[in-house]
Amino acid sequence: MKNSHSEAYAAAGVDIEAGYEGVRLMKPHVERTKIPGVLSGIGGFGGLFAPDLSGMTEPVFVSGTDGVGTKLRLAQLLDKHDTIGIDCVAMCVNDIICSGAKPLFFLDYIAIGKNKAEKVADIVSGAAEGCVQAGCALIGGETAEHPGVMEPDDYDVAGFAVGVVDRPKIIDGSKVAAGDALIGLTSSGIHSNGFSLVRKVFDIEHTDLTAPLDELDGKSLGETLLAPTKIYVKPLLALLEGGIDLHGASHITGGGFYENVPRMLSKGLEAFFYAAALPNLPVFSLIQKRGGISKHDMFNTFNMGLGMVLAVPREQAEQALAILRASGETDAAVVGRVQRGDAGVSFGEICPPVV
Repeated sequence: MKNSHSEAYAAAGVDIEAGYEGVRLMKPHVERTKIPGVLSGIGGFGGLFAPDLSGMTEPVFVSGTDGVGTKLRLAQLLDKHDTIGIDCVAMCVNDIICSGAKPLFFLDYIAIGKNKAEKVADIVSGAAEGCVQAGCALIGGETAEHPGVMEPDDYDVAGFAVGVVDRPKIIDGSKVAAGDALIGLTSSGIHSNGFSLVRKVFDIEHTDLTAPLDELDGKSLGETLLAPTKIYVKPLLALLEGGIDLHGASHITGGGFYENVPRMLSKGLEAFFYAAALPNLPVFSLIQKRGGISKHDMFNTFNMGLGMVLAVPREQAEQALAILRASGETDAAVVGRVQRGDAGVSFGEICPPVV
């Protein structure tokens, strides 16, 4: 911006011009996310969005905020920053879709030790890609340079999303009942939770993250760990638009199965999972083996191959699977059932019916 330069601020470690260059580089990425309702571009004091509330009797806004935790350290070690923004968007929109809310817009916040325009633009490009996958708009954000507080190559990313749902259509778990089928949607890997344990198990500061590993089917540890979090918005919206009576949805994040699945259950109900129906992603087997971690702790920390668990009426399970598979969730499967009990989550060897 014309005449916007401060020698004193630059001497303190803040590069204003790099901030302006970052905004210029990220604009094409932000433009990809523009959807009906966006009234402003980036660079203003606030992001403007006019939601289409037609057809709703009582619109309710649903918000979610999150970051990506210490997964950021993998991005920094690998010097790869164009997927971490996908993770940030995913952690927010996957939460709000569990209420049945369609995400409308997302904003990010990047704190960085030294503002490097290209790096910031890479981070935002990931956020834009996440928004495209979720069908929402990236309408603003903030980049804050923190010299003397953060190391030059360090940064942190957080964000929040806002969605909307008609009040009569809110999914709050109150309809979940014994006999409901549990449908699992596969994860892309660890997603964005449990990385403090992952970093300890693999000692990532002193490990070759680029070497292919037989245990990971020839993929490198870095590639596997940095795989972006899957976004489940469009498949779940397809279920709702397809007439499925979605009783409950649980995003499997920090706390794994034992913390997240009971959040969609009423008192007196538990989720029973068919052990044989659960995915077997190599990365979780490797973590368990290398770390000597108990099965309980694995399921209490990681998603174990399922990023989302849905409760639907048993008689609608086949139709729900057909819709999910048509929307790209080709590995969606019945992985359990809701039953009476107070265990929260339990596992057994009973095989699910063929659906």
